Amino acid sequence: MAKNDVRPVVKLRSTAGTGYTYVTRKNRRNDPDRLVMRKYDPMARVHVEFREER
Repeated sequence: MAKNDVRPVVKLRSTAGTGYTYVTRKNRRNDPDRLVMRKYDPMARVHVEFREER
């Protein structure tokens, strides 16, 4: 029960429009806002921003 409260699983969707996603965990206490990370999108073959999807 406590495992899912602090570090939930979140989906990161590419802003390039390819539909590619990463799945990761985040600490809700340190990052209460939506997570934004710059990662590699293999479908677009470039590094783009990935935003948290709820």
